[in-house]
Amino acid sequence: MSSKKKRREAPMPASSAGLLRFFEDETKGVKIKPELVVIGSIILIIISILIRLLTI
Repeated sequence: MSSKKKRREAPMPASSAGLLRFFEDETKGVKIKPELVVIGSIILIIISILIRLLTI
């Protein structure tokens, strides 16, 4: 192949790399919405800050 041809080739799309197929598979286990994870982590951070402030 010439070097000009290599430069014009576009990168492979995400579906060819198997990234879309990964999210299509159903797995067993606990399913938690991402919103609950974010809210839970924010609550945990707030509780830890409050405990830190109350023990000083």
